[in-house]
Amino acid sequence: MPLKARLQKRVFEFSFNARTSRGAMKDKISWFVHLWDDADTEVVGIGECGPLPGLSSEHTPELEATLNYLVEKINNISAELPMEMELDGLNKLITQFIGAEQVSQYPSFVFALETALLDLQNGGDKIIFKNKFLEGHPIPINGLIWMGGLDFMLQQIEIKIRDGFTCLKLKVGGHDFEKECDVLQYIRRKYFRNNITIRLDANGAFKKDEALFKLKELARFNIHSIEQPVKAGLAEMAELCRQSPIPIALDEELIGVYGSAAKLDLLTRIKPQFIILKPTLHGGLYGCAEWIRLAEQLGIGWWITSALESNIGLNAIAQFTAQYPVQIPQGLGTGMIYNNNVESPLTIQKEHLTYDDGLIWGFL
Repeated sequence: MPLKARLQKRVFEFSFNARTSRGAMKDKISWFVHLWDDADTEVVGIGECGPLPGLSSEHTPELEATLNYLVEKINNISAELPMEMELDGLNKLITQFIGAEQVSQYPSFVFALETALLDLQNGGDKIIFKNKFLEGHPIPINGLIWMGGLDFMLQQIEIKIRDGFTCLKLKVGGHDFEKECDVLQYIRRKYFRNNITIRLDANGAFKKDEALFKLKELARFNIHSIEQPVKAGLAEMAELCRQSPIPIALDEELIGVYGSAAKLDLLTRIKPQFIILKPTLHGGLYGCAEWIRLAEQLGIGWWITSALESNIGLNAIAQFTAQYPVQIPQGLGTGMIYNNNVESPLTIQKEHLTYDDGLIWGFL
């Protein structure tokens, strides 16, 4: 029997004053794709489509109408769920569902469809990939320090280190540069015995004519890496990757780049030390797997990060991440940011994300 789909909208409320590089956020909207076989309506796969305002190109006033249109396209196609399928096969099936152009234009919807299809294949129990993560094998994660006043950031640093995190990720470029350096110096002086790894994320905030100077200044604090020091698309990025004393990781630079040839061209042209992957932004699970394969061929490091998804999306990203032999901390510590998140078996224990099969999933 053919597959059927429906869309469900939900607004998640932040449990604190969330500030990002694109401004303050009080809540976050996600649309959930429910998929089922018309012959068995009791088993339902669920995936999350949660594009980021100001960053996802698909986040437009017409988005909800477009998503409903794409769901109806699925309902009008007599497609059946294969018994088992790898990511490349799922990508072909999704292309059949919504068209090649839509696959490239709506990565968060593609991620939702991938998750829903894999969930449905595995019985509708939020099992996306059967691996050790589901058996309790944890994934190391960094402690994210949210943007805000300096006192707020220092308070978060204290809490994260107290909770056992040894890798912190801080935003830079949103405050006076000297004050940001003061925060880094504070960490290095107070916690010099803790062996704290510091990652930075500039979200493209540095002006191209001052970026190298700032990178040299920041290098004094023994920085692991810095994400996107200048805006995506600037020719100066390749030169920065060659000259920077701090390893550079690309993030926004990867948005909108599709197909192996285009991805390989970007990586060989810019030659970053790392890439940061978000399924919601970078082509879904299939797109991220393609980035990983190419990066590893070129000796470029990578890690995976969630993008403010609820526990539904975070669960899928975590299980996908666990498909790889992860050694370094990933960016998957966003499961407790909402007052009304979906209850889940995902828990944070010290600096690890763990799946506790003694806990149950809540209802959407």
